[in-house]
Amino acid sequence: MKGQPVQSTIANGVAEPATSAPIVVRNLTTGYRENPVLQDVTLTVERGSLVGVIGPNGGGKSTLFKAILGLLRPWSGTVLIEGSPRRPGPRIAYVPQAETVDWSFPVTVHDVVLMGRTPRLGFLRRPRARDHEIATEALEAVGMQEYRDRQIGELSGGQRQRVFLARALAQEPSILLLDEPVSGVDAVTQHQIFELLERLCQRGITAMVASHDLSCVAQRFDQVLLLNQRVVAYGPPEEVLTQELLNETFRSHLLLLRVGERTFVVEDPDHHGTA
Repeated sequence: MKGQPVQSTIANGVAEPATSAPIVVRNLTTGYRENPVLQDVTLTVERGSLVGVIGPNGGGKSTLFKAILGLLRPWSGTVLIEGSPRRPGPRIAYVPQAETVDWSFPVTVHDVVLMGRTPRLGFLRRPRARDHEIATEALEAVGMQEYRDRQIGELSGGQRQRVFLARALAQEPSILLLDEPVSGVDAVTQHQIFELLERLCQRGITAMVASHDLSCVAQRFDQVLLLNQRVVAYGPPEEVLTQELLNETFRSHLLLLRVGERTFVVEDPDHHGTA
């Protein structure tokens, strides 16, 4: 239905969020200063789900992640993490699209991943042997163990992205938020990252991933959220990834780029946004 969210559970036309779900967003409106970015957003993310978040630049993907992380307060509505409105702490790990890093800083790959233990330890406690073991296990999970002693600036863009994912895993989160985790990486690395996310979700971790790769989302993800300040649609890929709903989401700023068998959403270069 055009303009109506697709939900797995509907009562009287309104989604009924399950309070036992790891992420429940109810009627969320928020933004910056006096400018709303998200308006009346409601969705429930079930445990172990792999959810793709698709929308235009400025449509609110990053703002939604910040609200879930507790970095942005709701103007109205609520965000519940594991049933609680309090700031989630180490339960959520976030991998942003672009890291602000001094690539010349003399820090090794292992040191970067070990930083993921800080939310568990606190800033004044030194990592113990078990923390180093967890960092090593996270590097092994993303296939970067052989680079553990490299300086972070020596890595390629795709390798750095895998290290930042390992840092998030070292936090031992129950929820992962990832903003374009495969941007700029090669096809083999993309495959490895999404295979890893699938395995994590099978173990009960919940993941929300902002992505522009429609083919990957359609093939691998359980649920898709189409977001442009409001929820345009939310549900299984086969119900959500239609030309009509994509056009409504991107409002004529949508370009579909086909590369081989893959289809990517490309922003109209004349349209800009940052939310």
